[in-house]
Amino acid sequence: MEYRKATIDDLDVLVGTRITVLRAANKLDDNVDMSEVERESRDYYEKALLDGSHTAYLVFDDGEFVGAGGVSYFRVMPTYHNPSGRKAYIMNMYTAPDHRRRGIAYNTLDILVKDAKAQGVSAISLEATDMGRPLYERYGFVKMNDEMELVE
Repeated sequence: MEYRKATIDDLDVLVGTRITVLRAANKLDDNVDMSEVERESRDYYEKALLDGSHTAYLVFDDGEFVGAGGVSYFRVMPTYHNPSGRKAYIMNMYTAPDHRRRGIAYNTLDILVKDAKAQGVSAISLEATDMGRPLYERYGFVKMNDEMELVE
């Protein structure tokens, strides 16, 4: 397997994978219009890959794209437990169905976590699907108890 840091030249693969991940996570079929999300994802990647606020890795098996993962970087107000306020959010983890259970997602996650730590970011979080939860728990992620979200 080849794990390669994505560049702006990988925009089509990144955006396509984002849509695939969102359809799977939200149980959306191909009839659901994702054109706005696709446009906004392209805009996001175009800016974030260049300014360093997002790092993505692509995985290839003999030249065939088989997986991806990304990490978004942002800053909140500093806290006692996170004096810098810098945070990392793992997202868009994907492995092609016929390549699952081979360690690709675990290795991609490890690369992303190491990338965050190399940048001095120790506050790393993610949102887990039912399918991904065992992987993240095995890596050492734990369920957050104190966060809340406004749902309207």
